[in-house]
Amino acid sequence: MTDQTATAQPAASAQGGTEVAGRVADVLLLFAGGPEHLGVSAISRELGISKAVVYRILQSLVSREVLESGPAGYRLGPAAVALGVSALRGFNVRNAAAPVLRRLRDETGETTTLSGLVGDERVYLDQFESPHEVKMTVEVGRRFPLHAGSSGRVILAFLPEDRREAFFSGPLAALTDRTVVDLAELRALLAETAREGVAVSLGERQADAGSVAAPLFGPDGEVHGSISVCGPRHRFTPETIDRYRTLVREAAEAITLTWTTHR
Repeated sequence: MTDQTATAQPAASAQGGTEVAGRVADVLLLFAGGPEHLGVSAISRELGISKAVVYRILQSLVSREVLESGPAGYRLGPAAVALGVSALRGFNVRNAAAPVLRRLRDETGETTTLSGLVGDERVYLDQFESPHEVKMTVEVGRRFPLHAGSSGRVILAFLPEDRREAFFSGPLAALTDRTVVDLAELRALLAETAREGVAVSLGERQADAGSVAAPLFGPDGEVHGSISVCGPRHRFTPETIDRYRTLVREAAEAITLTWTTHR
């Protein structure tokens, strides 16, 4: 009897540990594909587990910066973003993008960037800086909302409809006085972006910046990020923007092809 009990206890402990790990993973997956903010009650209802258990899981994740809490609820934290960036790097998208973005930088004379989709936001993964003395540079690893600026909007335009609608249910923050926060106007702009395959921004995320962006599609056929040409707004004339539309679209297609066929 003693031997049987000793054998059963580690098995029971392992089973309990597996169950807890599964619940933690389920909670995180809700944030990956759902709204930006979630509360204890919503998670409890969705997963069918008690609020007390949900709260303990959330506090553990907050303590490790995987989640962060605020007045609107819980959202993905910097540690989760770092994991997302690492996952995107695992797809070798940066390797596929680097030579194309260098060439695009040389062709345009402006900074070129690579962004990745992380949850309901995007982060800069890489950049190749303009040789101009006056230029735009970005902060690699920083998160931005999808509706503000061309790099985010072109991702949002190609997301599955359910994810796009979930994004619309949250607040649309105005980063500048040109950020599109009216939902009807944003929907029309996204439809135009989807038709053209590129997005143009003049001061929507950063007041004095202009950019043209195109989407990147992964091996699964879904949008995973974007590339852009960006620089001081005064250099983005209508003629220049027309030229960049073609160059950025072709560059994105070349990166997507390399990414999906040489992974």
